[in-house]
Amino acid sequence: MNILIAPDKFKGSLNAREVAENIAKGLRDALPDAKIELVSLADGGEGTSEAICEARSGSWLKCKAHDPLGREIEARYGWIESGKIAVMEMSEAAGMRRVSEDERDPVRATTFGVGEMILDAVNRGAKEIIIGLGGSATNDGGFGMARALGFRFFDQEHEQELRGPVIELVWLERIEKPEKLVLPEIIAAVDVRNPLLGKNGATRVFGPQKSASKKETDILERALTRLADVVTKEFGFDYRDEPGAGAAGGLGFGLMSFCGAKGRPGFDVVAEAVGLESKIEDADVVITGEGSLDRQTLEGKTPAGVARLARELGKRVFAIVGRASKDREVREMFDGVYENAREGMSQGENIRRAAELLRENARALARTQ
Repeated sequence: MNILIAPDKFKGSLNAREVAENIAKGLRDALPDAKIELVSLADGGEGTSEAICEARSGSWLKCKAHDPLGREIEARYGWIESGKIAVMEMSEAAGMRRVSEDERDPVRATTFGVGEMILDAVNRGAKEIIIGLGGSATNDGGFGMARALGFRFFDQEHEQELRGPVIELVWLERIEKPEKLVLPEIIAAVDVRNPLLGKNGATRVFGPQKSASKKETDILERALTRLADVVTKEFGFDYRDEPGAGAAGGLGFGLMSFCGAKGRPGFDVVAEAVGLESKIEDADVVITGEGSLDRQTLEGKTPAGVARLARELGKRVFAIVGRASKDREVREMFDGVYENAREGMSQGENIRRAAELLRENARALARTQ
């Protein structure tokens, strides 16, 4: 029997590789003769660089950058020498993991460091840049990133350059492009399909998760609306309603507008990079997983993408997850769902015992084969 294990990370406990390895250990206890292949996956969120670099024998580069609050950091990104491809995650410079809970401030937070990472890759001769857009601490529509790339933003009355927090964009009148900026093809690997603005946009949906108050949410929405209006006036195109424009606090919109980036579902980007379809074709059984299986899974998350490909290729597919909702549509994607969660078990214990519980569930799944 050929078994493919293709999970995403369990956020807060195990990365995708560790998840796969623990599932494999459990399977081998019950199916010692099975041929097992492991592949790490991601959907554009954290872990995207690792998944692609692992599959493509990439190396890691480091560069100086600034975090969401302007502190100097050392950021890293992946490098695939064969195609001169840089693989990075915006969260490396501008992610929630760069700030403590009491430092969260989407009014001040900037994507400037993302622009610095892009410039570093350009200066190294990158012919393609893939950027995963999950896990952001920002809500600046790519304003900071664009400034790092050399774009200049001016206000309405005094022709003062806007260099401060994103809320200054409510006074934006014009944008000046850098003269000599030449960028390679950029792929924005998005893990959500939200537009930039409105009730389903970056600010209204994700701003409160980043500690934005009601008043701050309103002014952030105004600032990004003004940014989109001036981009349309100055450049002649409008990406505000593109699926994924609202990803990473509107960085999706910024990458499309200032870098000519193409927004693509993160799962598709990773799946292509690792050759997932051919791996599924060679398997008899496919096992995927993530920390939480719920309605959000249907919006392009890894288990849904794996299940879709497996079904198209006529393969049985199972999910081993931290916890799962009772939602019928979610569960019917799989031939079986195994949960780490146990009755009476706290979420903290679930996270702490994730590796052990994955092995236990894998043994239970193996006994049904």
